[in-house]
Amino acid sequence: MRTRELSRLSESVSDSLIQLLYNVIFVAVLILLLPRYLLRMWRRGGYRDGFMQRFGVYDPAVINRCKAQPPIWIHAVSVGEMHVALQFARQLRKKLPEMCFVFSTTTSTGHAVAQKTMDQSDVLVYYPTDFPFAVKRALNNLRPRALILVEGEIWPNMIRAARDAGIPVVVCNGRLSKSSYRGYRKLRGLLRPVFRRIDLLLVQSRREKEWYTELGCDPSRIEVPGSAKYDVVEIEAQPEVQAHVKCLLERSGIDAGCRLLVGGSTWAGEEAALIDVFKKLRTDFNDMRLVLVPRHMERRNEIEALLKASGLNYVMRSRLDEDSGNGSAGVKAEVLVVDSTGELNGFYAAAAVVFVGKSLTNRGGQNFLEPAALGKAVLVGPHLENFPVLAEQFMEAGAFVQVHSVEELTQATRKLLSDDTERARLGCAARQTVLSNRGVIERSVNRMLPLLLQQQHQA
Repeated sequence: MRTRELSRLSESVSDSLIQLLYNVIFVAVLILLLPRYLLRMWRRGGYRDGFMQRFGVYDPAVINRCKAQPPIWIHAVSVGEMHVALQFARQLRKKLPEMCFVFSTTTSTGHAVAQKTMDQSDVLVYYPTDFPFAVKRALNNLRPRALILVEGEIWPNMIRAARDAGIPVVVCNGRLSKSSYRGYRKLRGLLRPVFRRIDLLLVQSRREKEWYTELGCDPSRIEVPGSAKYDVVEIEAQPEVQAHVKCLLERSGIDAGCRLLVGGSTWAGEEAALIDVFKKLRTDFNDMRLVLVPRHMERRNEIEALLKASGLNYVMRSRLDEDSGNGSAGVKAEVLVVDSTGELNGFYAAAAVVFVGKSLTNRGGQNFLEPAALGKAVLVGPHLENFPVLAEQFMEAGAFVQVHSVEELTQATRKLLSDDTERARLGCAARQTVLSNRGVIERSVNRMLPLLLQQQHQA
C-alpha cells in the first residue's frame, strides 16, 4: 500500500515539474514572438478586438448566458477549422436540441466566419492564451459541459485545467503532419501527461492513431472516422454566386466562353509562376484567361506590380466596384485579380482548370477539396503538408495532378486545356473522391454522444 502511495506521489511531483517547465518555455517563446503579434495586430486591426477575452475576461452577458445553461465549448483556430466546428455543432444539435454552444477561435477571420453563420443562441469568444490563470478563469466563466478541440489544438494548460475540473476533453477531426509529429516527439516527456488526459480522440487516419498512441494517448480512446473536411465542402455552387461571378467577368471584359485558369489562394511566388504559364500558353489558346485569387488580399500591390511588368491587360476586382458598371475603364482583361474575400468558390465553379496555392513555392497547401467537389480539374504543387490524408487519398484515386515546377505546371495546364476528355475525367475523379468520403461528422458525433450524455446526466 505504501509503495502505491509513493508511486502516486512521485507521479504527481513529476507532473507538477513538467507543467512548470512547460510554462517557463511557453512564456519565453511568447515573449520572443510578441513583436510579431503586435505588428500583425497593428496591420490587421482585428487582433485588437476582444483582446481581454484572450485572458479569460468576458462581458457579463456572456457569463450570465453560460451560467443559465452550461454549453459545449468548441474551439477552432481559424477559418477552415471553424467551418468544421460549426458543422459539428449542427449535427450535435440534431441529437441534443436543447444544447447551446460556445465557439472560440484564435484569429479574426475565424471569428468573422462564426459570427456570420452560428446560431443566435450560441456564444462566440476568442480563445484564451494558455496561461494557467487565463484558462482557469475562462473555464470558471464559461462553465462548459465538455471541451471539443478541432484538429491539432493541443494546449497543455487548458487540457489539464479542464480535466481537473471534471470537464471531458474531445479532439475531433484530429490530424498530425509529419513535422508536428516530429516536434511532439522531441517534447514527448512534456506532453505525455497531457495526451493521457484526452478522453476521446477522433482522427483522420490510422497513421495518426499510431502517432498519437506513441505520443502517450490511450489507444482505446482513439478512433478513426476519417476527415471531416469532406463534409464541410460545398458540392454545388450556389446559383446566385455563379451569377455574381459571371457579372464580374463580363465587367472585366472576359467573355462567357473563355477558358479560365484560376489560381486559388495563391501565395508569394505563385502569381509570378501562373503569369509565366499564361504568357507561354495564350498564343496556343486564344480563349484562355487567367484569374488570380491571392490568399491575402493585402498583397494586391505586389501582384499588380508583377502584372504591370508583364505587359498583360489586367483588372483588379476591387476597382470594379469603383467603376460605374462599365468594367475597368473599358479594358478587356487578360488577367483578373480577385483582391476581395468570399468569392473564391464562384470563380472555381467558372474555371476550366484550377491551381490551388501555397503548394508550389510555399509549404503547407490550401484546401483543394473546394474545386474538387465542383468537379474541376485540379493542379497542386508538391507541398501539401496541411492535408496529408486527403492528398494521399487523391493521389491513389488519380483525382488531381501534382506538379513540381513551373515547367511541369505549364505542361499539365497545356494538356488539360487541349484534352477535353482528360479534363472531364480528372474532374469526375475529384468529385467522386469527395462524395465517397462524406459522412465523417455524423459518425464522429455518434461516437462522442455517450460521453456528452454521461456528462449531462452528472451535471
